Amino acid sequence: MDVFQSKLYKAFLLFLFVIAIGVFGYMYFSDDSFINALYMTIITITTVGFGEVHPLSEDEKLFTIFLILMSITTLGYVARIVTEYIASGELFKKIKSKKVQKKLEKLGKHAVVCGYGRNGKQAVAKLKKFNKSLVIIENDEDRIAELVEENLLHVKGDATSDEVLIKAGIQKATSLISALPSDADNLYVVLSSRQLNKELTIVSRASNDSSDNKLRIAGANNVIMPDKLGGDHMASLLVTPDIVEFVDMLSMDSDNAMNLEEIVVEELPKEFLLKSIRDLDLRHKTGCTVIGFKTPENRYVVNPDADTKLMSGSKLIVLGNADQIRKLNKLF
Repeated sequence: MDVFQSKLYKAFLLFLFVIAIGVFGYMYFSDDSFINALYMTIITITTVGFGEVHPLSEDEKLFTIFLILMSITTLGYVARIVTEYIASGELFKKIKSKKVQKKLEKLGKHAVVCGYGRNGKQAVAKLKKFNKSLVIIENDEDRIAELVEENLLHVKGDATSDEVLIKAGIQKATSLISALPSDADNLYVVLSSRQLNKELTIVSRASNDSSDNKLRIAGANNVIMPDKLGGDHMASLLVTPDIVEFVDMLSMDSDNAMNLEEIVVEELPKEFLLKSIRDLDLRHKTGCTVIGFKTPENRYVVNPDADTKLMSGSKLIVLGNADQIRKLNKLF
């Protein structure tokens, strides 16, 4: 409970205490019933000006004066606390927090991104381009402010905490990216996430070569080393620049860019199951070209034969421009 909530709680108890004194006092001085005493207390505290239940004696008048002074002081204190609570923005924060919690409860099949540093931002930007629903876990106040400004769904807290992961909907998520700066923290996040969701696809960042194997043992499906990839990419631009530039074109950044799309066989119409790539006729229907095939045993086949059978658990990798990919998505 924060400071303002504590003050509001105390002010509410004080207000109830004043009502209790008023009820007890009128029952004692006037020998009134509980209902009459409560009625007199409420009209006195609120100063609405309704008539008394009966003419008041001098003792009753003195008690009423005392009750009025006490209630004015109490109501003034309550009003000051409520005003401070609203002016500080705490009320709006609580309302916004409730809305965020409702959104989190409705989420399912989403991605959880731990950390909104350099790598986390790039991951979020890419996921947004693919319209993937996501939740970001971040503990840094400056980055939280950035997330609020960009209207990104997030949870404030330490990603290594099971409670925070559960709050982010890890048990209903389909994937997780751990992009924390510390390999030890990433290891803990991967281990906890795998325990909470056995079916989760986990990608983790790593800084040291020695962390790769540990993260995979903990449950990571893939481990990415940004520094290593960056150096490899720079060297490739010198050795095979045309190939690298072509691969860089395979993005979702513009309508002229070439895109890669993944097709899960189970998501195709049932009549295509156990048929061949030729039967899909993607080249004629959409302009896309099948350049890869992933078998149910997770083996990749580059430039698969047109007679390759579409089996349950397999996937197709297709290449096309933005317009062709839109046709593909519309078709399937």
